[in-house]
Amino acid sequence: MTQYLLNGLMLGGIYGLMAVAYSLVYGVLGLVNFAFGEIFMFGAFIALFAMQGQIPLVDTQVGFIDVGFPLALLVGIVAAGLLGVLVERIAYKPLRSAPILTMLIATIAASLVLRSAAQIVFGDGQHPFPDPVAGGAVELLGATVQRIDLLIMAIGATVMAALSLGIGRTSLGRAIRATAQDPATARLMGISVDRVIVSTFLIGSMLAGLAGILYAAKYQFVDPIMGFIPSLKALVAAVVGGIGNVPGAFVGGITIGMIEAFAGGYIPGGSAWRDVIVFVVLGVMLWVRPQGLFGVRVVERA
Repeated sequence: MTQYLLNGLMLGGIYGLMAVAYSLVYGVLGLVNFAFGEIFMFGAFIALFAMQGQIPLVDTQVGFIDVGFPLALLVGIVAAGLLGVLVERIAYKPLRSAPILTMLIATIAASLVLRSAAQIVFGDGQHPFPDPVAGGAVELLGATVQRIDLLIMAIGATVMAALSLGIGRTSLGRAIRATAQDPATARLMGISVDRVIVSTFLIGSMLAGLAGILYAAKYQFVDPIMGFIPSLKALVAAVVGGIGNVPGAFVGGITIGMIEAFAGGYIPGGSAWRDVIVFVVLGVMLWVRPQGLFGVRVVERA
């Protein structure tokens, strides 16, 4: 049980970071940004290239910085954040006054464009991602844990603690909360809603990039479609926790990670069915408590 618990915490940390990214953007714009799956992938690719010292562009190799994992992690996070802002400026900003369905379709289009671009530029195949943590497994509470799992859990907890403090106690955090509550009133109070939206996309994309790098470090590969399934599970986690609620989204990620880990361990053939089980949980949650564990029920507007 301890082994499955630790595995669930590791997976949940990755899903939780992505779920928070979804919740931040949804809270401010009421929009599910499906392009986060590709930003997840892009962050992992950039971190890999930073460790290799070169970028494969179609049939050529272009020189790049050559650094260790800690700096590559920062480079990948920053690159993912900038890509998220670029997508928002080009694809989403012109559609802010359009119906929400139009913006939703734009996020799907952005996702497909980024994925296709990655397949053309980086190739369809998998690229090996080096293990960033030296040494083998360690014994913890009677379970065998890989060092990378401990690193993922530590980074996830640290980032969430810092993000919670930032949203709760900084001027930018108050501006984000005000904009999420009422954008029109926030403008009247002197808040630059446009800057808040850019900041939200920057933070959310950096979280998605971080999740992608940790995922690649754990499973030791990157490819252009690696973000599809994790992003869907992160969206499920955001819904389970209460989409728009940042702490709830992270708790939802931990919940989904636990469900996956225990389903794979205790249900016969559970490893093959755990993706199905996650989406069954989503269906049950939408039926029993559609606002999520920590969400607040609101009246739907026509």
